[in-house]
Amino acid sequence: MQYTPIPTLRKRLSSPEGSAFLSSLYGAEELEKQRTRYLNALSAFEKRFGEREVLLLSAPGRTELSGNHTDHQHGRVLAASLTVDTLCVAARRDDYHVTLVSQGHRDTILDLEDLTPEAAEQGRSSALVRGMAAGVSPYGIPLSGFDAYTTSAVPSGGGFSSSAAFEVLLGTLFCALAGDSIPPIEIAKLGQRAENVWFGKPCGLMDQCACALGGVTALDFQDPANPKTQSIPFDFGAHGYALCAVSVGSSHADLTADYAAIPGEMGLVAQEFGMKVLRFVEREEFEARLPELEKKLPQRAILRAKHFFDENERVPRMVEALQRGDVESYRREMLASGESSRYQLQNIIPDGKSDELALAHALDRSAELLGDRGAWRVHGGGFGGSMQALMPVELFEDYRKGMDALCGAGATQLLRVRSRGAVIFE
Repeated sequence: MQYTPIPTLRKRLSSPEGSAFLSSLYGAEELEKQRTRYLNALSAFEKRFGEREVLLLSAPGRTELSGNHTDHQHGRVLAASLTVDTLCVAARRDDYHVTLVSQGHRDTILDLEDLTPEAAEQGRSSALVRGMAAGVSPYGIPLSGFDAYTTSAVPSGGGFSSSAAFEVLLGTLFCALAGDSIPPIEIAKLGQRAENVWFGKPCGLMDQCACALGGVTALDFQDPANPKTQSIPFDFGAHGYALCAVSVGSSHADLTADYAAIPGEMGLVAQEFGMKVLRFVEREEFEARLPELEKKLPQRAILRAKHFFDENERVPRMVEALQRGDVESYRREMLASGESSRYQLQNIIPDGKSDELALAHALDRSAELLGDRGAWRVHGGGFGGSMQALMPVELFEDYRKGMDALCGAGATQLLRVRSRGAVIFE
């Protein structure tokens, strides 16, 4: 990998080739905004670390289209990478020291000589840096420290997987620093492991895969070590529809226990069949034993298992609808996904917080505004953060005004799919 002086990168970003690169990631309408953002990132790095030869990288956030809380049960998911991303300017060091300056956050400073998980680091960026460094090492990637500046347009705690984008960015950076690479799907696996083991947050593999692979992707985690992936070329805008997300005004960043309860309760059901996850339980056998299970297990665990079976079968139908260009069928399935998440999975209101109804109110208001012309569902982990909505383009402005009036100015964001995962600008 060739490191590039900052003045040279500035010239390239202002060239026709730079314009083509930025437009391919963000769309022509975002060209000047993103060019300014990249140039500002270079200046921020230079101000802190001096004029160096650097790498300039971007990794996208993601949106889940279907498969809500199915990945940790080895299920199916439909997801897409987005034009909101984390941008990084980095320079290699000759030692193992890392200084990571992130806009709006405290500096992350650590040494990579010791890569063992540290309990005191859980929940911090340094844990992910250490975890990703440990992950790439077995692939023969020589480790080095680095100085870096990052700025992110991926909202933290909003359901767009800011942590997964950061993990994929780090994996790509460690490889690039060594002039090497590993497949994006492998970087995704390392990101999940870093988040589980070093960061201390249970999660499936969907977030990292969507960020690493780019575009709309169907994922099947029946064998998590070798997930099946299928690219689904699709542009909602080209079909006359707007896909958007609404930040409901409550973060889900501190709700790890609520998230952990979902795979935990689904696991209780799977154990009744001698399995660790629900993917390997036959639905017919589950339904045949329902009277017995309802006497032994919490009702919510039963309902969450029902959600898994319904959602896992729904994903292929939504994939087929997109492949046919049948947005109306997709819309109906999206509505059903939202209903299942709300009433069976029950990831709308956090445990013990019956007064935190921001997400519920946003879903109800969406139903009032869109009626039978749109669809709405919880987005990502749930319990807060954001929701997702789909509607004909001509309804978007009225919808945006209505949702912003409920959730705050700027709460409603049009989502655009990005065709590429992590990339390096050269």
